[in-house]
Amino acid sequence: MKRIFAIVAAAVLTAAGCGGGGAGGGGGGSGNRLSIATGGTTGVYYVYGGGLAKQLSANIANTQATASVTSASVENIKLLASGKADIGFSQADTAADAVNGKDTFTAKQPIKAIARIYDNYAHVVVAPGVEATRVADLKGKRVSLGPANSGTQVVARRMMQAAGLNPDTDISKQQLSINEAVQAAKDGTIDAFFWVGGLPTAGITDLATSKPDTKLLDASDVLEKMRATHGEQYVGLDVDLAATYKLTGSIKTVTIPNVLLVPDKMSEQLAYDITKTLFTKKAELTAVHPEAEKLDVELGRQVAPVELHPGAARYFQEQG
Repeated sequence: MKRIFAIVAAAVLTAAGCGGGGAGGGGGGSGNRLSIATGGTTGVYYVYGGGLAKQLSANIANTQATASVTSASVENIKLLASGKADIGFSQADTAADAVNGKDTFTAKQPIKAIARIYDNYAHVVVAPGVEATRVADLKGKRVSLGPANSGTQVVARRMMQAAGLNPDTDISKQQLSINEAVQAAKDGTIDAFFWVGGLPTAGITDLATSKPDTKLLDASDVLEKMRATHGEQYVGLDVDLAATYKLTGSIKTVTIPNVLLVPDKMSEQLAYDITKTLFTKKAELTAVHPEAEKLDVELGRQVAPVELHPGAARYFQEQG
């Protein structure tokens, strides 16, 4: 696994830059400069985004794409809406809030979807030596809900509420990135943390490898309440996290689709080219991260309640 991550990291560093202000989908004198808003460096969004940046740069004429580190979903949507990013990864629940102007978003956000790409899984990670078997057991403990402006924090708060906990008063709350949370769990300065991401997430693989007595909590008991309260973006319990990270027991969890978003003002042709590159370069993206293997045209169309960008819609129509 360490060798695989080293290869992945090298590929990402080649493709991903620091990121900057995007072109808003417009062409400049030297073409398109596209900023891809991703997530933390040990999460899937960043690795996947680095691979996507490389493919867009290589396959769309006069285009230079870079992947930037962010707090993920909420921040990414805000960057798209403000013209500071051109492509952004997001969880479907956060994207739904954005287009409906609810919860984190005080107004409807000007975004469209390129495609649904793969699913995220809610990880509730418990540090070695901490006693907890379900989400409700986190009461009174030191818990990171994920960084501010992240989709992880949206899901973490909803999971805790579904378990009957107040995330602001029933825990000693922290807001750490995935990198910070993994280190804090190793150091024993937090008892647990939430992370919502693809499989495997490198930071959690590292933690589970270095601290084999790390635990992941089963979240089966909170799913139905989350669906009833917040909608059907929470789609099921179809993965065993224990097997993924070589931990003991059987651990089921909440699943959330991921979507790739762009500003609604992006040109139709550029959105079409991005969508086409995403699907035609599936093999190359899968070599960067295995979650790209989930790319599928039929699944890709399923982005409701976000609307497909007209350029993406044209690509899907051509596929029949």
